[in-house]
Amino acid sequence: MDSTEGISHTGFHAGSSPAKDETRAAADAARRRVRIMSATLYPTLPHPEPVATPAARLALKTDRPSSGLLDGAWWPRSRDLLSELPALTDVLDPLWGRITRIAVNPEHWPVIPRTVPVDGHIVKVGWFTPEIDPHKLLLLSYGTGRWDLLVIPPETGAESAARLMEAASDHDGPPLTASALIAADEARHGVLAADQPLDPDEAWEYEGGASTVSVAVPQQTGPPGRASRLIIGM
Repeated sequence: MDSTEGISHTGFHAGSSPAKDETRAAADAARRRVRIMSATLYPTLPHPEPVATPAARLALKTDRPSSGLLDGAWWPRSRDLLSELPALTDVLDPLWGRITRIAVNPEHWPVIPRTVPVDGHIVKVGWFTPEIDPHKLLLLSYGTGRWDLLVIPPETGAESAARLMEAASDHDGPPLTASALIAADEARHGVLAADQPLDPDEAWEYEGGASTVSVAVPQQTGPPGRASRLIIGM
């Protein structure tokens, strides 16, 4: 008798046998157990909660035209344009129209990117020397206008920064350049750096640890009912 007698034609060519079928079933069951264990031991991790960026610290003139060479002052928390400009444009875009270009003097900016992504668009960045004051930021809004801000050094103490913001945003302020304004404050009050040591909470906020965004607070500096200065993020 042929040795293949009793084995179906299909089973012969498929190479199947009761033993192989049992082995295959056991392997399938093992794979199912691994999948179940994996789903149990490695659940999907929750998405981290977003952390709010501290608001830009600004003092702006609200009336134009005005006296002086500046439209206000900006007190950044660092010299990193990539991290500082988004918070600045978040405030200025609704007030002045979309900011599309900025220009700086490279003296106090270690890295000047060609473009910076901000909320909803890209800001192009350029640098010029000696055309631009080292302590000034020039901003352009397409089809709207140009603004010049005093850049207060990040390490400046709070008292000095407040004086400079008030001077730069004074509607009838003196016609001083950004560097001249800083030099005048230094001559009258001493160096700008840290007026006094910060307590732990102030130091944490200064380094960007605050999780809430400050709101704009108009300061009355003219006749009643008229706000000629806007302080933001202080």
